[in-house]
Amino acid sequence: QVQLVESGGGLVQAGGSLRLSCAVSGRTFSTMGWFRQAPGKEREFVGRISAIGGSALLGNSVKGRFTISRDDAKNTIYLQMSSLKPEDTAVYYCAASELLVGFNERRYNYWGQGTQVTVSS
Repeated sequence: QVQLVESGGGLVQAGGSLRLSCAVSGRTFSTMGWFRQAPGKEREFVGRISAIGGSALLGNSVKGRFTISRDDAKNTIYLQMSSLKPEDTAVYYCAASELLVGFNERRYNYWGQGTQVTVSS
């Protein structure tokens, strides 16, 4: 059974940092990604990392502030968020695809339950 479990969310002041984790069990995937959804808004691509080569792709709104990485020994991916802004407030979701994919959420087959990130001004 495939499970994606996010952790690390919370409340942080603007300018601060947080690191989200996504523990994966059940199988391995070609692509692991992060998405976020703020109240009243559509889900937004944050970033993804490939299994082969660890190629990372980040969304324009987070480039230069967020990094994505993976620890294959722990079957875990991370989203390191720095210089956080109030507009980063959202529920952050981990997602997985059996294929090498990019920013299209429809290409991701498995999703975690989400973790709340709140950035205060």
